[in-house]
Amino acid sequence: MTYAVHLALIFGALVSARAQAPMSRLDRPFMFGAEYVRLEDWARANGGSHKWTVPKHQAQAVVPGGTLLVEIDSRKVSVKGIHVWLSVPVVMRGNSAYLAAADFIGTIQPLLFPAKAATGRPIKTIVLDPGHGGKDPGNIEGKKQEKLYTLQLARDVRALLTKAGFKVHLTRDSDSLLDLETRPTIAQQRTADVFVSLHFNSADGPGAASVKGSEVYCLTPAHAHSTNDRGERGRTTTLAGNRCDTRNVQLAYLMQKSIVDTAGSDDRGVKRARFVVLKNAEMPAVLIEAAFMTNAGDARRIYNPVERRSLARAVADGITAYKRLVER
Repeated sequence: MTYAVHLALIFGALVSARAQAPMSRLDRPFMFGAEYVRLEDWARANGGSHKWTVPKHQAQAVVPGGTLLVEIDSRKVSVKGIHVWLSVPVVMRGNSAYLAAADFIGTIQPLLFPAKAATGRPIKTIVLDPGHGGKDPGNIEGKKQEKLYTLQLARDVRALLTKAGFKVHLTRDSDSLLDLETRPTIAQQRTADVFVSLHFNSADGPGAASVKGSEVYCLTPAHAHSTNDRGERGRTTTLAGNRCDTRNVQLAYLMQKSIVDTAGSDDRGVKRARFVVLKNAEMPAVLIEAAFMTNAGDARRIYNPVERRSLARAVADGITAYKRLVER
């Protein structure tokens, strides 16, 4: 190991440790049913700075791990240029922006200050889950059925990952039906290090044709609100997949970043959900809605084999980026 690399590793460890320590020392006023932390205090405690980019509307924190941009009354923030959805909105108190302490701990800090894995277990085995199949067609646009194109995408990703040295399994490699509970079980049986469920999206109603982009879901932490929570039950339950909460959000973030950067997709963000395939996964897991079948531009990425390979490359690159993060 070179002296420069050694210094870099020490600095990374110090930054990570520094990020974890301050939260317990920061003031946490209780508002709207949750503990909050002032953005300015958090930035300063982590060796960074804070400023209003739009007075009383948009604020920015710059810390050693990157930049966080937030808007008052919004759950959508930008972490190093990629959208990420929080469990509750950013709020204003006095002249300051506040984020929920749980969002700092469970989402922001793992992305800006990722801790080195204690075990250093290598990422070798990937299970890809083509959504739907058999009598479940998924979304339908004309004669095109989602189930056929999720399988095509999974095969494209498998080819790229296999070439890169990964061991790759598909939950289904034909037009067959699997129930949702079986899919993460297959990943467990294959001792998967990563589970990725592949889907394509659809919009309806006025303006549906203009809705486009990618979004990546990971499991909602216990007690937290899912992104599309409408009176969701089971919020206080800790699920099997919650054992991987930190790695889940890191995998989702790197996957979304890769799809946006590599495939040029519109950034709809990293989101949270308690989907069956996520809550029962006992390894880091994400569900990708890679593009909209109802949007003409996105549809070309789905149906055109050449353009679909750019999506496949983005998914493969996201997994490779996650491997680098975990094994660094």
